[in-house]
Amino acid sequence: MKICCVGSSGGHLTHLYMLKPFWQEKERFWVTFDKDDAKSLLKGEKMYPCYYPTNRSLKALFINTKLAWMVLRKEKPDLIISSGAAVAVPFFYLGKLFGAKTIYIEVFDRIDKPTMTGKMVYPVTDKFVVEWDEMKKVYTKAINLGSIF
Repeated sequence: MKICCVGSSGGHLTHLYMLKPFWQEKERFWVTFDKDDAKSLLKGEKMYPCYYPTNRSLKALFINTKLAWMVLRKEKPDLIISSGAAVAVPFFYLGKLFGAKTIYIEVFDRIDKPTMTGKMVYPVTDKFVVEWDEMKKVYTKAINLGSIF
């Protein structure tokens, strides 16, 4: 199984990195911001830098959609996993075209309101994970696996 871990640097990336027991023995690559924290955390890992800042930016969406097309065509992952933020959107939608399964983990600090990215990827996500029971009222098809932290 080949995994694409995609997300913003900082807390989103840390969230994904905490899933190490799941991904450490699998072929994987990362898509994140080309920032010092990401480079340090992912030293020795295969990483594709994405365009940022992404917050409500059509320019970023366009550039990262082009990147997603190129990376997904080349890598052909079986699974795309993310905890946000906006860079996940083109990878999830295009990933479905390439036959990948998707898992989205809504961030820990959202207890009863959805994130913009969560709302955008929810329709194409195979497994939508929340960390609070209250979020199952927001995302009715979600599963609560408890806290990753």
